[in-house]
Amino acid sequence: MIFDAARAAAGQLFAPAFRAAFFKSLGLTLLLLAGFWFGLKELFEAFAMPWLDQLVPGLPGWAGWLGVLAAVVAGIGLALALALLIAPVTAIVAGLFLDDVAEAVEKTSYPQDPPGKAVPLVPAIWLSLKFFGVVVLANLVALFLLLVPGINLVIFFIVNAYLLGREFFEFAAMRFRSEAEAKALRRRHAVTIFLAGLVIAGFLAVPLLNLLTPLFAGAMMVHLHKMIVARESPSGVGPVVGEASP
Repeated sequence: MIFDAARAAAGQLFAPAFRAAFFKSLGLTLLLLAGFWFGLKELFEAFAMPWLDQLVPGLPGWAGWLGVLAAVVAGIGLALALALLIAPVTAIVAGLFLDDVAEAVEKTSYPQDPPGKAVPLVPAIWLSLKFFGVVVLANLVALFLLLVPGINLVIFFIVNAYLLGREFFEFAAMRFRSEAEAKALRRRHAVTIFLAGLVIAGFLAVPLLNLLTPLFAGAMMVHLHKMIVARESPSGVGPVVGEASP
């Protein structure tokens, strides 16, 4: 079921029906990453460079290479920070464009099912920002654990698999049920959703391809939600938002 959902999502990434969502998702992801890059660069120059300027002049002339070394280290650090920020940025993009992705998936793959209802914009933004904070905090912990051999990559995959799997599944489920019902459905299938999250985390770890994480993860979790609900409900859909649950 997980690989079926992942295969279906991957096959739709460049489909014509996804073109608008593709460019919106990719464009906002690049814009946010560029904003974070310049923000981190300004913070480095504001706090680290004055210290370096004070350190280097007091050293012998041959030590000027320290400035070059510091610049290289800073560049590597900024690149690493940017890589770790892709997961939090994905959380923001999901809240804004997941409904576009979900609608394209539903129309293309499930035209016989009742369509879902978009999550209202303000709650979607609030959920995205709240989740952004959680993902940032979790990835900061993972960043410190990168220094611990043997568990660094494991922690990265576990943290992002759990958080991204949870978020994308709940967003997909909330098109058909309340937030509380979406969380309850996710808890009932926690293992399956976590394993699906590992697929998303693997996608996230591939340079350049990871820029499409919001699109891939959104489509995958829409497919997975449909498959899970089809097993639970004879109708193949859960209670639509706004309708009374049985």
